[in-house]
Amino acid sequence: MSAAALTPSRPAAPRSTLVVGAGLAGLTAAVELAEHGVRVTVLEARERVGGRARGLEVAPGRWIDAGAAYLGDRHTELHALLAACDLKTVPTEMAGASRFALRDGDGDGATADGRFPPLNAVALGDLFERLEELAAAVRPDAPWLTPDAERLDALTAADWAERELAHPDARLFFPLFLGEMMAADPAKVSVLHMAFYLRSGGGLRYLNAFAGGAQQDRVAGGAHRLCERLARRLLDAGGVLRTGEPALAVEQSAAEVTVRTPEGSYRAEAAVVAVPPLLADAIGYRPGLPVPRAASRTERGCAVKLNLVFPEPVWRAHGLSGWSVNAAGPLLSTVDDTPPEGSPGVLTGFVTGAEAHRYAALEPGEQRAAALAQARRLFPMLPEPIGFHLTDWVNEPWSRGCYAALFGPGDWTALGPTLTAPHGRVRFAGTETSTEFFGLLEGAVRSGRRAAADLLAAGPNAAGRPAADLPSTPLEN
Repeated sequence: MSAAALTPSRPAAPRSTLVVGAGLAGLTAAVELAEHGVRVTVLEARERVGGRARGLEVAPGRWIDAGAAYLGDRHTELHALLAACDLKTVPTEMAGASRFALRDGDGDGATADGRFPPLNAVALGDLFERLEELAAAVRPDAPWLTPDAERLDALTAADWAERELAHPDARLFFPLFLGEMMAADPAKVSVLHMAFYLRSGGGLRYLNAFAGGAQQDRVAGGAHRLCERLARRLLDAGGVLRTGEPALAVEQSAAEVTVRTPEGSYRAEAAVVAVPPLLADAIGYRPGLPVPRAASRTERGCAVKLNLVFPEPVWRAHGLSGWSVNAAGPLLSTVDDTPPEGSPGVLTGFVTGAEAHRYAALEPGEQRAAALAQARRLFPMLPEPIGFHLTDWVNEPWSRGCYAALFGPGDWTALGPTLTAPHGRVRFAGTETSTEFFGLLEGAVRSGRRAAADLLAAGPNAAGRPAADLPSTPLEN
């Protein structure tokens, strides 16, 4: 008998796959499949690739991130993908003092070294210890199996703060911290989700850190460049990318999957749905999903991102880093996002949590005036901006929030067990399906690779968990 006859054969890959969504997760899955010989068609609702990674050209050849941006050394899959796409990273610039406007007596703001806010250190230390204890108790691979999961999932983060935080400085800082970390309103997320998010991302201290943490670096030229390189690799491998085609329905027979868009119908042996849960749940499925992708209390990530552009980063000449934290909006935090070439100067502001909804409802002129007025109070040396860019992720129709979906009370215990479960020939991807680095670029990459690996292992049958009432004959057109 030959040696080849003794070697177990690997199941052949499905011959064709449809991928819904050309964000980082969908493109990662698509490229993995296409480079294994699968015929892949990617359907994207927008007229661009990238999803929640969006680039802005603020000067000729100078790009910044209007969406997802940061990565750290633990984001190993993302680093490997960047290297494979010949892309580099640049460090986040944080040299200089910070500005804080946290108390009524701060006037136009107070200046302090480092990023630690000028609040009661003991109270904040107690807050961080309590959050770390919560995160350490979560089971990261299956948060719904965490001890006391049902109780933790029934409480909102606001409920927890009301019960656990006695010092006014801790109560003041907690929603600002949660907005910065998760773009969340404490009244809208469960304690289980908050704790899981911190644990999944590497812990509170790693998530919150620039140097040595999850915000240490950015992709040179913008994170959107990675998605553009992946799209090129997909096309080079024989794949198809169709933009401007949102998925309206995903229908299955025993032999194939059909995805319907406003432009037509596409058939394949399998499909990957790689869009955020609220969008995935809005698609019509036949047969229907046994458990929805989102529930009534699943929320949009509450973020509006502003990029104020100046000829130079003038704050640096005054010994300031561009970093600020503020108790009143609209800008709850700012950061220096100046391109590595040193100009133009870009001050990025984050409007998060409940403030994001309020700010997003203003007229454009009111939004600009409010943001500039606050920026000038914090940084009085600012000249007239040469650019003002606003990305309203709260109301962006093909994301429905950013940084990621927010799981409300009851979501993890109800939805968690089926987040990655196949639905017949359909797999699901997206950073919200990753229990590692949930909500981050790294989570998106890992989810795309997981979905592709699952399909490749399943072989041409591509069948996972049986879909209820799956028709035995092909669906009609």
